[in-house]
Amino acid sequence: MATDSWALAVDEQEAAAESLSNLHLKEEKIKPDANGAVVKPSANAEKTDEEEKEDRAAQSLLNKLIRSNLVDNTNQVEVLQRDPNSPLYSVKSFEELRLKPQLLQGVYAMGFNRPSKIQENALPLMLAEPPQNLIAQSQSGTGKTAAFVLAMLSQVEPANKYPQCLCLSPTYELALQTGKVIEQMGKFYPALKLAYAVRGNKLERGQKISEQIVIGTPGTVLDWCSKLKFIDPKKIKVFVLDEADVMIATQGHQDQSIRIQRMLPRNCQMLLFSATFEDSVWKFAQKVVPDPNVIKLKREEETLDTIKQYYVLCSSRDEKFQALCNLYGAITIAQAMIFCHTRKTASWLAAELSKEGHQVALLSGEMMVEQRAAVIERFREGKEKVLVTTNVCARGIDVEQVSVVINFDLPVDKDGNPDNETYLHRIGRTGRFGKRGLAVNMVDSKHSMNILNRIQEHFSESRGGSCAWHPFLRGAGWGKG
Repeated sequence: MATDSWALAVDEQEAAAESLSNLHLKEEKIKPDANGAVVKPSANAEKTDEEEKEDRAAQSLLNKLIRSNLVDNTNQVEVLQRDPNSPLYSVKSFEELRLKPQLLQGVYAMGFNRPSKIQENALPLMLAEPPQNLIAQSQSGTGKTAAFVLAMLSQVEPANKYPQCLCLSPTYELALQTGKVIEQMGKFYPALKLAYAVRGNKLERGQKISEQIVIGTPGTVLDWCSKLKFIDPKKIKVFVLDEADVMIATQGHQDQSIRIQRMLPRNCQMLLFSATFEDSVWKFAQKVVPDPNVIKLKREEETLDTIKQYYVLCSSRDEKFQALCNLYGAITIAQAMIFCHTRKTASWLAAELSKEGHQVALLSGEMMVEQRAAVIERFREGKEKVLVTTNVCARGIDVEQVSVVINFDLPVDKDGNPDNETYLHRIGRTGRFGKRGLAVNMVDSKHSMNILNRIQEHFSESRGGSCAWHPFLRGAGWGKG
């Protein structure tokens, strides 16, 4: 692991702040703009990434590609049982689950030494007798795919040559990723076979499928169950709906998933997983999964206590770039992430930084998911010191060496109002793993000063409202403290 090479001691941070003063870096509390008005972007303003619909499926696939091992999730797991009187079990080892030997062998071959936090609680519920339904919240990297794959493989009767487990994924690429986990975990169980119900996998009409597990996208699976009759839905024992939040963001998938679920037998085990539990996801989950057990992650706020926040006054984009170059001369940086509002600005900035001799990586929305994963991997390995990106591409990137986050453009929503959640997410890329971080905001107009002012007011109110003592405003916050 690379060390936190910029790690300034307190006195060094004060010296860095002095060095930054020649950039017009302001440390006092931000005062409200005189008119306080929000300037709406003009009708012909350049379309931003934030205005484009975020491709959740691409982001989910990206997370799978860049996470080769389990993330260390600090969130506490909350279990809401269907029957509150029934004993609550969790496991600390896979042996406690009494798995078939060939499945236990497959689990260990995949590198799982002990269950992850989500697996500790989910697996006893999924493997219980009789089988129990489950709605679970778990983001990519926490071992949830391995958990429901283990549940499917445990329920299969290899001697029966027809589909017994059905798994829905939002896209072809995500179905393939889940299929890989099934193949890896089941490699010591050669009697188990897998079929992909995805567009392009053509079968002859009237043909019956002999594979015990089918994974596919909702439209094709619906055709295979109803119109083409390749699958007898009444024989399905386990139904998994993965990436539910991505699923309902895709046109038609929600209705198709519900239609498939209604064809299944009443005793079929229903398992639904989602990274988020928004109201729309909850409503969908409750339609698909009757009488469920529920596993939720208790939300923990990202702390800003270790992040120093500043803003730089500029008059133009070119002056912001010059300030950025001066910033590099003022402090020692391990690695930095720079956020822009549009792809066009990100491309321009990456090119200009490269001309100045910086090792720069550009993460752009038009790149293929595999290309994005390769860029992130190079940045993680330290081959590039600076990652220039937009909001859409940067979710879920945790790089230990990131010491500085720069908002080249402040985060705003499609109406030009402050995007507080995105601000928190952006600067949360630094100050991670208990280390110190620095966040610098580029301000180039009264409008952007007003945006920053309103972001500051939002966090002041949401975190207690007392400017005299709140850490967001003192010490680790907007000023020296």
